[in-house]
Amino acid sequence: MRVGMGYDAHRLVAGDHLVLGGVEIPFEKKLLAHSDGDVLLHAIADSLLGAAGLGDIGVHFPDNDPAYRGISSLVLLERVGEKLTEAGLAVQNVDSTIVAQQPKLVSFIPQMRENIAAALGLDSAMVNVKATTTEGMGFTGSGEGIAAYAVCLLVGKWH
Repeated sequence: MRVGMGYDAHRLVAGDHLVLGGVEIPFEKKLLAHSDGDVLLHAIADSLLGAAGLGDIGVHFPDNDPAYRGISSLVLLERVGEKLTEAGLAVQNVDSTIVAQQPKLVSFIPQMRENIAAALGLDSAMVNVKATTTEGMGFTGSGEGIAAYAVCLLVGKWH
């Protein structure tokens, strides 16, 4: 068994929605990024890659590669899942936290869990997503950006 931890953060800029957990959320801002900027899925991907000893999301999907311009982070997470399967590893669970002052995310979390589970071939009971604020402190509290943390547990054989 191995544990992985991931973190990601992106700046908020003017827009008409943001994407978190593969869900389009109506909001007057979006996350600035080369891909769709889904900090939750990026943090989860990094936790999985880290637990597997396979580097991080930037190694596998560099932000200077035009192939990943605007790509759905669900596609990237599916590809991470495929890399784990090829390495003989299996995801046991994922636990994650989104840090954002706004918007309120509670009603979107069930769909996020379903999306993550589907991308990784898991039962949604093995995926947890939480959301919290920083009570107005820091870059997330001031509305400059959104961050996410994730941890996971993998099982398999490491060589």
